[in-house]
Amino acid sequence: MVQRQMPNPKELAQLMRFKTPTLNPTDRRLDAALTIADLRAIAKRRTPKAPFDYTEGAAEGELSLARARQAFQDVEFHPSILRNVPVVDTSREVLGERSALPFGIAPTGFTRLMQTEGEEAGAGAAGAAGIPFTLSTLGTTSIEGVKAANPNGRNWFQLYVMRQREISYGLVHRAAAAGFDTLFFTVDTPVAGARLRDKRNGFSIPPQLTVGTVINAIPRPAWWINFLTTPPLEFASLSSTGGTVGELLDSAMDPTISFDDLDVIREMWPGKIVVKGVQTVEDAKLLAGRGVDGIVLSNHGGRQLDRAPIPFHLLPHVVREVGDDMEVHLDTGIMNGADIVASIALGARFTLIGRAYLYGLMAGGRRGVDKTISILRTEIERTMKLLEVSTLDELGPQHVTQLSRLVPVAKTVTDAAEQATASKPATVRTNRSTGAAKSGGAKTATKTTATKATGTKTTAAKSSSKSTGTRTAKKATTSTATGTAGTTPSTDSSSS
Repeated sequence: MVQRQMPNPKELAQLMRFKTPTLNPTDRRLDAALTIADLRAIAKRRTPKAPFDYTEGAAEGELSLARARQAFQDVEFHPSILRNVPVVDTSREVLGERSALPFGIAPTGFTRLMQTEGEEAGAGAAGAAGIPFTLSTLGTTSIEGVKAANPNGRNWFQLYVMRQREISYGLVHRAAAAGFDTLFFTVDTPVAGARLRDKRNGFSIPPQLTVGTVINAIPRPAWWINFLTTPPLEFASLSSTGGTVGELLDSAMDPTISFDDLDVIREMWPGKIVVKGVQTVEDAKLLAGRGVDGIVLSNHGGRQLDRAPIPFHLLPHVVREVGDDMEVHLDTGIMNGADIVASIALGARFTLIGRAYLYGLMAGGRRGVDKTISILRTEIERTMKLLEVSTLDELGPQHVTQLSRLVPVAKTVTDAAEQATASKPATVRTNRSTGAAKSGGAKTATKTTATKATGTKTTAAKSSSKSTGTRTAKKATTSTATGTAGTTPSTDSSSS
């Protein structure tokens, strides 16, 4: 029987150490967030549907994004043991300088639409954390504004080569003059992808007040108050060039961009240059000989070509071919520090986060971005300790397995069709589309076989039907043998 006693006041006092309540609602929400998914949930509650879906969504069926995330989710780690790793070093040398963490903030457009602090919050948080911040050509804070927000940190500039080339050249000169050390030359936007969520939401820049937006804003007054009491949205670095937001956005997409444009910008830019949006090994090899310092394997967060290659799958193949010639970075689908660790293990020099950063921004402005970085840092450190590696350089392919169902296998359409046929169950049904005559023949063949087994003579008509049935039976036997011995084909891992 359990022995009972009177509660001891001293023991009760030790148990009753209440935590001081957090009065600020934003801080309270952020304190409760343990993962990027938690920040996303907060962001969704606090942001109107149209801007949230602009961040969340991807192109067409959103298969590229779903597959990229699935690739990370189905990674299997292989930890070492007994390696004596009490502390880990998460720093990484990238493009000639040290970053405190193996990720930076990716370029994002319309950022102040998500939350009014916009790029200033991202740049300030990045500078405080010792990681790079990347400003987009379509950013809502100017080149000079970002430099002011992050005066001592690393600032990178992402360039769209616009139809009016002089505009792009002017941006290159401004970024260099402001002390930005790296230029991202974007190559995956000859035209805009089909963002169906935006079309269905009636999304526009700047947002328009409609009955739907007013109804959607009722539970989100803070967003609208911030939006209506701050300067209008604009592409801040392009404001001096003239033109409406729509005209400038259209001008940023140019299908005539070529290697010649890359050569011109390379000669013009004094710092490091990285080509963003590489999606094949062949293009990576071409760029290795053109004087670039790095590439970003990226399908633009799934926002351009749907069913595009998965950057994480592409990574080891590209690293094997060009990893000694230039740095290979990666983005798209990263939602956890373990995703970053897996990428480094397969050869990525660096990674970039986009949506994860914006979820934090929407959840709590600058404090939310700080929280995003803190969550990812904690996850990276914990994953490294569990793998028992003390530095990022110790990570290698031996630590990561991509499950076999995720590994892309190059096949011709014919080979793939044959393998799919071979893997079907042994039972083969007669094709009804061949008509009733053939079906009747098959039935006659069955009767003929039974008759033969009992020694009964067959008629000439039945003998003919038997011949047809025998051919059908042979096909079924062949299919059965192939299906048993064949290897199950790789299946698509996309989430619907």
